[in-house]
Amino acid sequence: MKRFKFLASFVLMFLMGLTVAAQDNVPEKLNLPGDNLNLFAVMKLFQESETLEGFERNLNAEDSKINNLDLNGDDKVDYIKVIDYPNGNDHTIVLQVAVNERENQDVAVFTVNKDANNNVVVQLIGDEALYGKDYIIEPNYADNSQAGETPNPGYNGDTRNVQGNNVVVRPTTYVEVSAWPLIRFLFLPTYIAWHSPWYWGYYPSYWNPWRPFYWDYYYGYHSHWNNYYYGHYRPWHHYRYAHWNDYYYNKHRVYSNTVYQRRENGSYRNTYSRPDTRQQGSSDYLKRYSDNRNRSNARNNDRVKRQDSKQDVNRSTERRNDNRNVVRPGNDRSVKRQGINEPATRQRENNNATRPGMNNRTERPSNNAPAVRSENKQSAPRQENARRSSQPQKSERKAEKRTERKSEKKTERKSESKPNRR
Repeated sequence: MKRFKFLASFVLMFLMGLTVAAQDNVPEKLNLPGDNLNLFAVMKLFQESETLEGFERNLNAEDSKINNLDLNGDDKVDYIKVIDYPNGNDHTIVLQVAVNERENQDVAVFTVNKDANNNVVVQLIGDEALYGKDYIIEPNYADNSQAGETPNPGYNGDTRNVQGNNVVVRPTTYVEVSAWPLIRFLFLPTYIAWHSPWYWGYYPSYWNPWRPFYWDYYYGYHSHWNNYYYGHYRPWHHYRYAHWNDYYYNKHRVYSNTVYQRRENGSYRNTYSRPDTRQQGSSDYLKRYSDNRNRSNARNNDRVKRQDSKQDVNRSTERRNDNRNVVRPGNDRSVKRQGINEPATRQRENNNATRPGMNNRTERPSNNAPAVRSENKQSAPRQENARRSSQPQKSERKAEKRTERKSEKKTERKSESKPNRR
């Protein structure tokens, strides 16, 4: 019994060792055409995308530096189209290149499968013509993810050595993978299977092919992402999609004889002829992302300055409001402070309080009091007019008396001057 337990534990440790070795054994290059399409970068882009159409567009963007394939040798990067073959809760998403007018070549395939518990399994398999047999990439699923459990957020994962670098593995679960934006999009009731409309000689207006880089430049650029790539994704040793052979490989897989012949005669080896360009690729990565960091820092600084200016405005407004609330001598209109710790509240009872700047205005009189305008200035002219109106009446009376006296004297003189007639 003890011997059986020892043998079982030995086999288990051996299998675990093979799994760890498969995860850690990530060669720099395969010496195959697939070296110029980093499937770890493709998986990362797939995780960040929202739709298959957007994924296809970004995969073929020059500034993403993901697509570096030139399968037909025309010294131009090939356009990669995306085709989805849904089958119930399973999606087989093919990345394909038109090699010429008559031939297409599958590059890699995403398998997306949902079980009855809504757990989603994703794998990315490179085509054997470009990557060799069983080249499989998948997220770093946690050991307990089969049960749908979420890993402890305080657990950072194991540290493993990949290509001479210590990489911290970030575990995930099938439940977390099901929350990827593109995964949610695929399982919407309104989803219509995406089948790229482009083909040889007919491509979207934004597509402008560029000259491919040498592999060392390509690797030097992407090597800065290795800690992320190998921390979130891993190579795997078997297919999780049960219908891989009968549904995809035997039914939908497309391959090109031109690619096979070029691979056999060594036409793709020229991409490894410039090892001196690795440093240039690394420098371009550092320059690009240092510029992005500088721009993001500048945006953050501008945002902080705007916030500081808003705070300064708010402080100055508060100071002005405080100054208005201070009681000044002779100014009964201002709101009195009730104390340092008491908030200034608006009193509804002070409806009769006058507004600031209204001291010089005359108050509206009550209904019982007559409206009087400046008594001291306006009553004096009226008294003067009364005096002036009384003076002409007195002078007229004196003149009448004088005329009466004169007329009496004249009559007396006339009577004296006349002779008596007998």
